[in-house]
Amino acid sequence: MALRIEDYALIGDRRGAALVGNNGSIDWLCLPRFDSPACLAALLGTEEHGCWQLEPVDDYTVERRYVGDTAVLETTFRTEDGEATLTDLMPRLDGRADVVRVLWGVRGRVRFRHVWRVRMDYGSVRPWVRRDEVDGERVITATAGPDLLVLRGPELPVAVDHVHEGEIEVGEGEEKRFSMTWLPSHRTLDDLAAHDDVINRTVEDDEDWARICRDDLPHLEVVRRSLITLRLMTHEETGGIVAAPTTSLPECFGGARNWDYRYCWLRDAALTLGSLLEAGFTEEAMLWRDWLLRAVAGDPEDLQIMYAVDGARRLPEEELDHLPGYEGSLPVRIGNGAVEQLQHDVLGTVMEALTRVREQGDDPDGNAWALQRALVDNLTEHWDEPDNGIWEIRGEPQHFTHSQVMVWVAFDRAIRAVEDYGLEGDVERWREIRDQVREQVLERGYDEERCTFVQAYGSKELDAALLQIPAVGFLPGDDPRVLGTIAAVEEDLVRDGLVLRYRTDSGVDGLDCDENPFLACAFWLVSAYTGAGRLDDAHALFDRLVGLVNDVGLLSEEYDPDAGRMAGNFPQAFSHLALVQAAFDLADAAR
Repeated sequence: MALRIEDYALIGDRRGAALVGNNGSIDWLCLPRFDSPACLAALLGTEEHGCWQLEPVDDYTVERRYVGDTAVLETTFRTEDGEATLTDLMPRLDGRADVVRVLWGVRGRVRFRHVWRVRMDYGSVRPWVRRDEVDGERVITATAGPDLLVLRGPELPVAVDHVHEGEIEVGEGEEKRFSMTWLPSHRTLDDLAAHDDVINRTVEDDEDWARICRDDLPHLEVVRRSLITLRLMTHEETGGIVAAPTTSLPECFGGARNWDYRYCWLRDAALTLGSLLEAGFTEEAMLWRDWLLRAVAGDPEDLQIMYAVDGARRLPEEELDHLPGYEGSLPVRIGNGAVEQLQHDVLGTVMEALTRVREQGDDPDGNAWALQRALVDNLTEHWDEPDNGIWEIRGEPQHFTHSQVMVWVAFDRAIRAVEDYGLEGDVERWREIRDQVREQVLERGYDEERCTFVQAYGSKELDAALLQIPAVGFLPGDDPRVLGTIAAVEEDLVRDGLVLRYRTDSGVDGLDCDENPFLACAFWLVSAYTGAGRLDDAHALFDRLVGLVNDVGLLSEEYDPDAGRMAGNFPQAFSHLALVQAAFDLADAAR
């Protein structure tokens, strides 16, 4: 059975990623890309669906940390007989993907159970496993279809009923290194050259990157960890930023709100880009801008809300019946049907992100503006159509107030680009629509009786996304209508000090099951408090939210306050980028 979500940590090589449990088991691994089929999938089933375990045989206590500001994970196990440290990382190597696991003996002796159970295609395929030799070294290979996995190490486990297992012992001062390498199955083992000093090189690269971050932020260590996590979820070659490295971790345990987040939502990626830019990381921003230009190239009518890591468009949603789901939460899904939805807020978020890029002085060939202009011109024909909203509602499309606010943002940023940079565009038409949208939002999206903006035109329901109205410049943070919305959210959507996205019992999303508070929304409330001048409330809430990160600084999508545990896909880019933005807002207010 899988561990609690918060008991996992993330390692990755900025192309693929793995979740490592505090019991020494890798229960989720997709290679070579975030959205590749998992070869270790115990997270969504049992050990039978694939895991790689290095766990002490005897009772133990455990403590873990990342090495400095890096993605190198260090787990320390202590037993009656000794202490040993397990170091896990995924070094960045060309043409292959590696998971390196190093056992270090600290004192005494510790015996570990070693289990290597590889199952391809999300735990559904047993590979052809055999022993082989590389440069005189015995190795174990596993082959299935396009994938070849190679296990190397000093004391390899032995085959027992379709699984490799054994015991190894590490004593004080001893080091035992194991690695699993992915290669395309048509490659030969001659391509398996060893790479020395991968730990030190990975640590140096990660820490050099982290030093760029501004240092005037509250809870700086947690903010840096969030930025490192966002970087880990950015594909270093394509520039695509995934929403999370997992699929089907439930928003409500035992329920059906289980989605695949291993893709690049334009909204999430654009917001991540904004956080990285504000922190001083411009290289990732430019990489994402180039990814965007490639992904959405073509007819603006064909714009999607999400794409694969490489920009591919087809992401059909299907259910994996052979997996029992995390704690029985079904169905397990891969792909995402929301790819077919209309979500007006996406373009506004992208326009804001590209505005920030332009402020950095980057768009030398004008390609980004040509794309923006084409998308905004297309929006003039569709802006008043109902959509599925930021939360990907699977019920009937509506005129969501937040979506229309972001339509206003799209036109506003386009107008600014013409006025501030002398670019070409139909500014008169854009200004006419922008003003019309604003008037409509203030008239139809605001409830005068309750003194609050509402989820959709004609609705009485609330939506935490409305907390972003001041953040995008639609109204000042101390406007009475914003203050009223904050008060209404506090009254209707705050649960145990955390914030729900909306009330699921309204039936707006077309799903029967409930969900837990959404962590990004609580960080939006921090930012809203800051803009409203409620700094004491902002700091108090921020302190509480930071206290919810797990022992290595990671956050999932949602949090169950009743059970005191994380829920939803993990780690979640939306949660981390909202944390970073809230920290920026607090720091700017202090200045």
